[in-house]
Amino acid sequence: MMRSREVEDGAARQSILCEGRNDVNKKSTGHCACGQVTYGFDSEPTFVAHCHCLDYKRASGGEMATIALVPDTDFTFFSGTTKSFSYGPNTETCAGQGLDRVFCTNCGSRLLSNNLKDFPGQLLVQEGTLHRLDEWFATTLEIFTWSRQKWARPLGLPQFDHGPS
Repeated sequence: MMRSREVEDGAARQSILCEGRNDVNKKSTGHCACGQVTYGFDSEPTFVAHCHCLDYKRASGGEMATIALVPDTDFTFFSGTTKSFSYGPNTETCAGQGLDRVFCTNCGSRLLSNNLKDFPGQLLVQEGTLHRLDEWFATTLEIFTWSRQKWARPLGLPQFDHGPS
């Protein structure tokens, strides 16, 4: 379970996370750019997607972002403080029927999206925040391909104009 204590901070929610834990038994671990927020999970992702939606383009500054869908009951923050912002509904982006984007309050790195209305009980981890950059999960599909740049060639994977069903 994603363990945090929610406190109101104006229009946004801020999470004060479990600090000081170093659970080396988690199969996958990661952190934000500054290293203050750390996390872990054990599950293999349900899917790993290159998301070409406009939201991820703006957030990443690139053509796409790579995200992994994992159960929220398996995800744990070990340290740091995050802030969440609610998005959606917007069926033209991966926000779908609504979700929250979670950022480090110190460096602003986007770590994950949770409270997914389209995938209850799951969350989307930003694959670029994983510790072992040489051992990322293999991409299994591409989503929101309707907004993929014309110069970006499709991979030989299942393609979805919008999100997977």
